[in-house]
Amino acid sequence: MKIRLDDLTHPKVIALLEEHLQDMHAVSPPESIHALDLAGLRQPEMRFWSMWHGDELAGCVALKQHDAQLGEIKSMRTSRAFHRQGIGSQLLTHVIEQANALQLTQLSLETGIEDYFAPARALYRKFGFTECAPFAQYKLDPNSVFMTLLL
Repeated sequence: MKIRLDDLTHPKVIALLEEHLQDMHAVSPPESIHALDLAGLRQPEMRFWSMWHGDELAGCVALKQHDAQLGEIKSMRTSRAFHRQGIGSQLLTHVIEQANALQLTQLSLETGIEDYFAPARALYRKFGFTECAPFAQYKLDPNSVFMTLLL
């Protein structure tokens, strides 16, 4: 497996992110969807990585740097063919390492409250993330869970 900084132009990456957005719209109310489209992920404050097994896309993750201290995990996704193979853990380890390299002091995220998101919440807890109040631009939302990790 190889993780690489990605420019969001590969058709497999675009397809995975489109699948991600479709799933978010299928399980969450529209007002509670905070997933970013390609334009949102291509902003200067974003870093995006894809994970590959040969020519097969295994997953992706993005890091949004809000300021000198706060980073946010965005668009973490495992390709269906790679579910239950530790891809999420590897991507999460990578993004934490990158946040540390940037000398961020806090890494936060927003995820859904629905059962669909239970595996993601369990993974974040395994890595030491705890629930927190809304951060950055987020507002209290009954369909969202906010989590943070102090670095």
